[in-house]
Amino acid sequence: MSSPPPPEASTTERASTTEPESPTTTEPDSEPVVLAFAGDIHFEGGLRNVLRSDPARLFAGVGLVFEDSDLVVANLETAITERGTPAEKSFTFRAPREALGALADAGVDVIGMANNHALDYGPEGLVDTLAAADESPVPVVGIGVDEAAALRPALVDVKGRRIAVLAATDVMDAHLVASWTAVGAHPGVASAKRTDELVEAVRSARAEADTVVVFLHWGIETETCPSGRQKTLARRLVDAGADVVVGGHAHRVQGAGFIGGAAVGYGLGNFVFKGGSAAGRSSGILRVTVDRREVMGIEWVPARIDATGIPKVLMGSDANAATDAWLGLQGCAGLADVPTRGG
Repeated sequence: MSSPPPPEASTTERASTTEPESPTTTEPDSEPVVLAFAGDIHFEGGLRNVLRSDPARLFAGVGLVFEDSDLVVANLETAITERGTPAEKSFTFRAPREALGALADAGVDVIGMANNHALDYGPEGLVDTLAAADESPVPVVGIGVDEAAALRPALVDVKGRRIAVLAATDVMDAHLVASWTAVGAHPGVASAKRTDELVEAVRSARAEADTVVVFLHWGIETETCPSGRQKTLARRLVDAGADVVVGGHAHRVQGAGFIGGAAVGYGLGNFVFKGGSAAGRSSGILRVTVDRREVMGIEWVPARIDATGIPKVLMGSDANAATDAWLGLQGCAGLADVPTRGG
């Protein structure tokens, strides 16, 4: 997109990592692509009323960042249904079909649904969710009528580049794993617990895309540092050919950086989400600039979720403080602050 930089650009520049000293050679007409990633979205409580009455208000506070990005990916953490029986779990989320249109209208280009809420309303809810995904105005990834469909990436052409976006979840209630996981001809969500299958999907995407993105649901709730499992999985996906590995689930912002030449963001936090704590209302958008396989830099655009569950980009001293806090998370993330080649 060619819109001018958003007003928060000076803030994100503070968070940008240093570009590599020896970037890989690119074609003379090469133009970088800016990818933007947003965290957990649901439409429970008052958010559902806003969805139905004034959906544009849900994303008005972050719209300029979306407009200034070339490809926006977000996690929709809810079943898309008005039917079904709630699963036996602590929290169950669902939303009407309008949710997909609202995300598309807001500027989201790919919707990830591989998470621990996509099947919250059982088999009936799954039928409705899959039907809604088939008719979605933008690609929905991470859920499907079988494992092949759930692991199939969205292939999006941006500025002459082919970007592949896959999604998978490493988080499901233990008693629901068997019924929720897409295995063979069984419908459900793509599971990162089936790591070999996910790795093979990344390798396949690598063969047909200029840039490969893996969008994950992973980690431990309320933790601001990634788990050992997150670190191990990120490394394996990068080794398989992923250029960008980003995810959420912890309902907390976590650190970002680089494994070799690949960008990794461990935790996006909540986004459009009714959170009860101050930490849960800390939010933001991770932006990654790429040119084919070259990751040129990352930046964090900090935001805050208000009492109604709606995010708004921070400005001034509030943005500076939030950016500094995000940079401070890099230590326990164990990631490099600049990309390296062959690492």
